[in-house]
Amino acid sequence: MTKKRRNGGRNKKGRGHTPAIRCSNCARCVPKDKAIKRFQVRNMVEAGCQRDMRDASVFDSYTLPKLYMKLQYCCSCAIHSRVVRVRSATNRKIREPPPRFRPRTGDKPGGAGGPGAAQKK
Repeated sequence: MTKKRRNGGRNKKGRGHTPAIRCSNCARCVPKDKAIKRFQVRNMVEAGCQRDMRDASVFDSYTLPKLYMKLQYCCSCAIHSRVVRVRSATNRKIREPPPRFRPRTGDKPGGAGGPGAAQKK
């Protein structure tokens, strides 16, 4: 019978059994090696309140703590919430991760090469 993926959708290789974990979204039991895992770092306080807290704080250089969450999804929830996308049979063979797009700090919209750069003189 043909195989859809060379790893069978798991990261188990030599192990006979892996423990089950619960999906962060729907609490479904998923094998630990099959779950889609993402590490999310967020600010504990939203951006709108950060300035208010900084102004009201007694300390000058107090940095607010961050919230570190390891999210583990089942396949259904990961696809539904667009954590991962469905790929065609040929694209499934590509094993390297997609490029990361990080927002550059200090850039202003409409800079050199940006939208509307040709009109500015």
